[in-house]
Amino acid sequence: MDISKKLVETHSLTKEECLELFSLFNNSEVMEYLKEEAVKVRKQYYGTKVFTRGLIEFTNYCKNNCYYCGIRRDNRNVERYRLSEEEILACCANGEKLGFRTFVLQGGEDPWYTQERIADIVKKIKKAHPDCAITLSVGEKSKEIYKAWKEAGADRYLLRHETANTSHYHVGAGFMVGSPGQTWEHLAEDLVFLQELQPQMVGIGPFIPHHDTKFAKEEAGSVDLTLKLLSVLRLLLPKVLLPATTALGTLDPLGREKGLSAGANVVMPNLSPVENRKQYELYDNKICTGDEAAKCKNCLSARVRSAGYELVEDRGDYIG
Repeated sequence: MDISKKLVETHSLTKEECLELFSLFNNSEVMEYLKEEAVKVRKQYYGTKVFTRGLIEFTNYCKNNCYYCGIRRDNRNVERYRLSEEEILACCANGEKLGFRTFVLQGGEDPWYTQERIADIVKKIKKAHPDCAITLSVGEKSKEIYKAWKEAGADRYLLRHETANTSHYHVGAGFMVGSPGQTWEHLAEDLVFLQELQPQMVGIGPFIPHHDTKFAKEEAGSVDLTLKLLSVLRLLLPKVLLPATTALGTLDPLGREKGLSAGANVVMPNLSPVENRKQYELYDNKICTGDEAAKCKNCLSARVRSAGYELVEDRGDYIG
C-alpha cells in the first residue's frame, strides 16, 4: 500500500514508515493529499471550531539551563518577574469576560512556586471560574505533585516527552521542529512516541533562536516542515487537540492561519499582563507581546475567520 494512503486509512506509522513518508515531503501532490485528508478528519470530529487557550505566563524564573531558551537560568540579561496570586486571578477574570474557558498557567521551573502555592492558586481559580478548565505547564514534577494538583482542580497538564505520566489528566506533549542537531530519525521517533502515548493535546512549533542562548546563531526551523508535520499528526491522532502555535505566527505572518489549514484546531492568545510579556521571551521577535488581551482575541478571531474557521467560547475538551 502507498505510504500516504496507509497513513490516511490506518492512522498509524512505524518508524521506518515515517522515514519513508518524509522522503515524499517534497512531492507536492502527496503533501496536498495529506493536507486535504487531515482537514477532513479535523472537520469530522471538531467541525470548523477553533478553541482558545488563554495563556498566563506567570513566572520567568527557571532552575533549568536549556540551550535554546531565552529564560534559561544563566541568562543574566532577563528581567525576572513573578505574578502575584492576585495578578493571576485578575488575568483569569479578564479572560472569562472575553470568552476564554481554558486558562494555561505556564512558567519556568521556579522553585518559589511550591506544590502548595500552585495548588492554592488552582483552587482559587476553580472556585472563581468553575466552568473553566485549568491547564498547568510548569515542568517536570513527581507523580505525587501531579496528583495533588489534579485534586486541587487542575484538568490538563502539558508535559515534555520524557516525563509523560497521565495521573488522570488530559495530557499534552510535543516537540520543536528544526532544533539544532535534529535529524529525520529524531522526528520519526517523536511521531512513534506520540502514537504510543496517545496524548489529548500535541503542540509543535518551529525552533526559533534567542540572542542570549548557546543556540543564538543557529538557523530557525522551517514553517513548511512544521505545517507538513501538523497534517501528519492530525492523521496519526485524529481527535487530538492541535495548536497553531505563536512560533508559527512569529516566523510567518500567516503562520497560524496556515496551521489551521493543515489540521490544527487550537490557538493560544496571551492573557498575561502586557508589561510582563516581553520578559517571557523564550525566542526572539515573539509576536503579540504588546497587545491587550481583548485586542489580541479580536485580531485572532478575524484571522481564524479568514482561514474558514470559527473561534468559539468553549472549554474545547478532547472528545475521545
